[in-house]
Order: sequence, then structure tokens, then C-alpha cells
Amino acid sequence: MRILVFGRVGQLGSALAELLPGHHEVTFLDQPEVDLSQSENVSNLIAEYAPALVINAAAYTAVDKAETEPQLAHSVNADAPAAMARSCQIRGVPLIHYSTDYVFDGSASVPYTEDAVVAPASVYGRTKLAGEQAVARETDHHIIFRTAWLYSHIGHNFLKTMLRVASEGKPLRVVDDQIGSPTFAWDLGIASVAAVDALEEGREDVYGIFHATNSGLTSWYGFAQKIFEVAGIDTVDLSPIPTESYPTPAPRPAYSVLDCDRLYRVLKVEMPDWQDALARCIARL
Repeated sequence: MRILVFGRVGQLGSALAELLPGHHEVTFLDQPEVDLSQSENVSNLIAEYAPALVINAAAYTAVDKAETEPQLAHSVNADAPAAMARSCQIRGVPLIHYSTDYVFDGSASVPYTEDAVVAPASVYGRTKLAGEQAVARETDHHIIFRTAWLYSHIGHNFLKTMLRVASEGKPLRVVDDQIGSPTFAWDLGIASVAAVDALEEGREDVYGIFHATNSGLTSWYGFAQKIFEVAGIDTVDLSPIPTESYPTPAPRPAYSVLDCDRLYRVLKVEMPDWQDALARCIARL
């Protein structure tokens, strides 16, 4: 299958670059070839490459900075996906897009299903929800993966930050009252490949939203504890704190565990436990 992927150097794009090639003909576009803040460029690129599938693995992900750059975040997270979806609809090709747990307000106490009520509390969450809605509005032939707490051995993320701060010998105070499922970008990539394979088979039951995170749950503090345990670091001064002791410009969901049952029922993808995923990721550092 001829596939065009927007986003190459990020965590997910890097995973797809490793996992997708094979019997697929894959082209990756990233800056400076494409500027997603200028959505008019997107349609021209899709027309030029004439793919059989478009994957949007690019996004504005600076959660706190989005509070002061709402227009830029909206351009990248909503306007660009809308342009991709329109172009895909015109050409009769499907679109795979990625979203986030931040579309929920975090007030739940049980895992969110795909049809749970959305109520983003941050600019970032609102722009990602706008992107979801635009994609669904512009084309029926879409797959949206919502994920959470994404990390990798590549790029900037919580894992890399914890290891860096630990190496500097600084004390660490990490929030212990936000609950979620840390997700290794490579496992999200594997789920994505399953979706690509299903589309190549011509299946019509794979469209819509999927939740895709590693299984199990923890807090950011619990995640940090496990990082240091797996990495064999036992000299860190690590303490739990409440969210109110670590204020951020953008509010975070207190609970953002996602129910991934549809992913297994439809695509037969069973996401590994987050602790297993973390060990595999650290082994690649």
C-alpha cells in the first residue's frame, strides 16, 4: 500500500518509520518539507503523492505553551487534520489520525470508553477535540486513535526527563494524584500497523475511534518509581506531591485511563502491560 505519513521525527513517527516499511511504500513528511500551521499546503502534498492511505502522526503537543499559543495549536491540531480529511474524502482514501486523553476532563472513576462524554479543560485538549471532530465531519473513512502518557526512547518525554534529572542528582517531587496509563510509542505503532493491515484487506468495520494505551494504570509518581527501578537507579531522592503543589498553566486530567476493549474486539490488538512496555523501552535507550 502507498502510504503518506505526516510526522517523522517525533515519538510516534519514529515508531511508524521502523514498523511500517516492508511491503508498504511509505513516504514520511516533516518540517521543513511541510508546515502544518499552513493547512493549505496539506492538500497539495496529498495530491502530489497520491497515496492510498494518509496517516497524521504530527501534532502540536506543548500542552502548557498552548495556553498562550491557542491559534497555532488550533492550526496544527485542528485545521491541518481537517484539510487532510477533506483531501482524503475527495480522493477516496482513508485517514488515520491520533488524539489524546486530554479530550476528557478527568472527573471519571472508571476507564473512559470511546463514546464517553468529552469535556476538555485545556487549550491543548480543546484543539485536539476540534481535530477529531473535523476529521469525523470531513470523511467517514477515518480511524482515530486516542492515546495517553506517550513516551519513547526517542524525543522529549517524562521518561527521558526523569533519567536526566536523576543523573544531575537533583531531588524529585512528582505528582501522585493524577492517574493514567503510560504508553510506549512503539506499542501504539503496532496497533497502528494492525489498522493499516485491516484497511488493506478492505475491512469496513475498522472506522471510527479506538482507545489505545498500554494496559494497567499508575500515577506519575508510580511511573517515576518504576522508571528508576527498571533502570537500576537507587540513589534518587523521590517524593510524591499533590497536583496543587505543582501548578501548571494547563490543567491535567486527574483520571485519564482509557478503555481499550474495542481495540481488541475489532483489531485483535491486546496492548501489553505498561510495566512490560517500560522495560522494553529502557532496554532500547
